[in-house]
Amino acid sequence: MNTNNIQYYFAGIVLVALVIEIIWSKTKNKSVYNLKESLGNLGIFIGNNIMKPISLGWKYLVFGWVAEYHFFSIPTNAFTIILAFLAAELGFYWYHRLSHETPLLWTLHHTHHSGMHMNLSTAVRLNWIGAFVSPIIYIPFVLLGFSPEILIICITSGLFFQYFLHTEAVKKLGFFEGLFFNTPSAHRVHHGSNEKYIDKNYGGTLIIFDRLFGTYQKETEKVKYGVTTGFYSNNPFKLNFLPLVEYFKGNWKREKQHIKENKNKLDLKN
Repeated sequence: MNTNNIQYYFAGIVLVALVIEIIWSKTKNKSVYNLKESLGNLGIFIGNNIMKPISLGWKYLVFGWVAEYHFFSIPTNAFTIILAFLAAELGFYWYHRLSHETPLLWTLHHTHHSGMHMNLSTAVRLNWIGAFVSPIIYIPFVLLGFSPEILIICITSGLFFQYFLHTEAVKKLGFFEGLFFNTPSAHRVHHGSNEKYIDKNYGGTLIIFDRLFGTYQKETEKVKYGVTTGFYSNNPFKLNFLPLVEYFKGNWKREKQHIKENKNKLDLKN
């Protein structure tokens, strides 16, 4: 099976899952889709696919250049592939966490969180610039001697897994919640603008790093999707670039800052 066939295979799985979720939402009368928001998600998805050859080439360029200065030579076998997967997951956790806790990176990640609904189309709501920034976090693993190709495969497979986390169709998974793998319930929490859900559950495929670093939160109350400032836009260009413009104007804050300011305003009124 060549690379193109593999891409078509996975694209087919993604499309079938999307159709199944739409049918589920209609038969169960669930308001998980909004036409304008979904069209905005589609616009972002198209933009990312147009730039995909460039962003993927950029990953190979960065990793390939750094690999020339690697400290060790790690052979590729079943054990080191597992290690590379764990390294990719650790890298994703910290990049994801920094994308929430660092205002500049939050301007990029804000695109993904500004959706007011949770469905599979939300998974592809990814900032166009982000794909060019994220490889930087994985540079230490390349320097350690991990194969750039294996790392990219691990990162890509992790993103594929995360696609299926963006849904309300799958309820809580009992004792599996918070055990080892990330789940739709845990990721719904991550997309919540509820105060107790802010900056929680950063994991990609795994949830173990959230447990290890104290950022895990169970789904205990109804999730309010979107960002703390409410509806932002359905225009793909505004969703991708306006937060960055606001940042350079000095009008940008991360979620916890908004919550703190809102509390202060209420205190002053009372």
